[in-house]
Amino acid sequence: MEYNTQRKKLVISEYGRNLQKLVDYITAIPDREKRTRYANVIVDIMAQMHNQKDSTDFRHKLWDHLFIISDYKLDVDAPFEMPDPEKLARKPQTLSYPRGGIRFHHYGRNIQLIIQKTIEMEDGPEKEAMVKLIANHLKKSYLTWNRESVDDELITHHLEELSGQKLKLGEDEQLTTTTDILARNKRKAKSPQRHQGNQRQNNQRQNSQGKRKNK
Repeated sequence: MEYNTQRKKLVISEYGRNLQKLVDYITAIPDREKRTRYANVIVDIMAQMHNQKDSTDFRHKLWDHLFIISDYKLDVDAPFEMPDPEKLARKPQTLSYPRGGIRFHHYGRNIQLIIQKTIEMEDGPEKEAMVKLIANHLKKSYLTWNRESVDDELITHHLEELSGQKLKLGEDEQLTTTTDILARNKRKAKSPQRHQGNQRQNNQRQNSQGKRKNK
């Protein structure tokens, strides 16, 4: 009896062991023309296994898989060049995540980008309205992630600090009250529960009506 631990490791498991054995078989065929003919048959089989719309890119990927399964030993007249094993083995470059520069993490990086764009706007009513929207967003974020109350002066101070003292609220500007923001947050939290409750009641009514009809 042959155990899985004794078998050759599957190179690409999605194609299975039988196809890998076929690839090993045709790789050892002495006649190049015959190898090429069988290779095209195997690629057609692989395409059927994927059940995907045929295209040049798709075929290119299948031939790459065929060469990989053969451990780059299959010598045939293929429509595409054999992939470079060194390039495939090379690990992709790790993307650096911008960690620095966030003064207040509970506000996030996106709001800082918005603040920067607002700084670049021309002075006028649109910019003033944008500054107020940003300040209200800061207040909402602060209440969401920190405490149940916040002083508007603190939000104003944060706005000025985040903008490098380039954005300031007008003296007469009033932010949305803490009570209104918390009330909206509670309504949003209850909304899914209310929906689930209504759905449950509808299901109960439908079941009740179905039982009456059956009687």
